[in-house]
Amino acid sequence: VQLQASGGGSVQAGGALRLSCVASGRFSTGYVMGWFRQAPGKERQFVAAMNWSGGRTDYADSVQGRFTISRDNAKNTGYLQLNSLKPEDTGVYYCAAYRRSAVIDVWRHNVGGYDYWGRGTLVTVSS
Repeated sequence: VQLQASGGGSVQAGGALRLSCVASGRFSTGYVMGWFRQAPGKERQFVAAMNWSGGRTDYADSVQGRFTISRDNAKNTGYLQLNSLKPEDTGVYYCAAYRRSAVIDVWRHNVGGYDYWGRGTLVTVSS
């Protein structure tokens, strides 16, 4: 599985951005695509995830109601719409993926739970 993220940029607080993640290789409906972010000097944190089969979603509390994860199956592309951005949303955003387990089906919020990672895209929000 290969992942390619794009769409980062610089915006003012209150602005919006849309990130994209193109998946290739064996990525399919048996996978979950997630987004993480890493602020300078901080650990990488879970942001959102989507079950590629059925489209169920999961969000971190800090972005619930402001960010929306979606997908275009035909393009094998995931999106993360970032609205009402705050300076604390600044960081490098990574898309990641793992193959869902047939036995234990719970959302993974830890970095180690994801097997595939794309290169990050930088989001900078100024006050």
